[in-house]
Amino acid sequence: MKLKHIFILIGISAPLWCAVSCKSEYDLLLESNDVPAKYSYAFGLFDIGKYSKAAALFESLKISVTGTEMEDTVNYYTALSHYRYGDVQTAESAFQSFNISFPRSPFTDESRFLYLDCLYQQTLRYELDQNPTYKTMSAISEFLVDYPDDERKGRCAEMLEDLQERLERKAYEGAKIYYTTEDYQAAHYAFKTVLKDNAETRYREQVLYYIALSSFQYSMHSVPEKMKERYMTFTDDYYNFISEYPESSYRRGLDGLYRRAQNYLKKTEQGKSRKQLREEAKGDVKLKDMNLKSDND
Repeated sequence: MKLKHIFILIGISAPLWCAVSCKSEYDLLLESNDVPAKYSYAFGLFDIGKYSKAAALFESLKISVTGTEMEDTVNYYTALSHYRYGDVQTAESAFQSFNISFPRSPFTDESRFLYLDCLYQQTLRYELDQNPTYKTMSAISEFLVDYPDDERKGRCAEMLEDLQERLERKAYEGAKIYYTTEDYQAAHYAFKTVLKDNAETRYREQVLYYIALSSFQYSMHSVPEKMKERYMTFTDDYYNFISEYPESSYRRGLDGLYRRAQNYLKKTEQGKSRKQLREEAKGDVKLKDMNLKSDND
């Protein structure tokens, strides 16, 4: 054989030989059917923090250990490896599957909690879709019912508090948009709805303030025939606010509006023309100045 042919054969066979013989122990185990070796190696990888590789090995063991005493362990550590690696979406699905398949496993309580944490990590800012928030809150509530004395109940309470705050802020900010865009009738209705849906909202003071502020603005921009009725509505809203928050920082601004409303109502009783009353009611009110601290809410 000519020398150049020998070199060609060596050049071709060398990569092929390396492709077979240069495989790592991990690659060989991943393809093997040696369950004990693969099982041991997977835990070794997990213990040194090689979670992605550990997850792949545990995943490859699932079929082989079905029906054995290792089945729940392999399935749990598959999910846990994904979780530790930071792939919470895959971990969520794996923990959920584990919880359904192994409700009596010694790993189940931990798996139930980590499933919650995966859900929690995937929730979104208050401005975005809150369906993941509702799903997470429901799962946390179920966990607390099933494990009322669990040592992680404090963490569950913290998650619920954070998620509830997002929902309350979304409702408050959603109503506030109507006020910002000067749709005062819609703003008044939207803020009332916020309290109807959740009377204990942490934004209750701000909501009651904007209810009163919206009704005043709506009154002032009304046709003359409707102004008296709507200023009376504002008066009710004003008293609702000060009865709950007499020392509020918003009080001073609302007091000024209340005096203007009362001045208008008194003058209507004195028989002034609606046109004259409307002009007097507007006076020198600078609407944008009445937002007080709205930008800092």
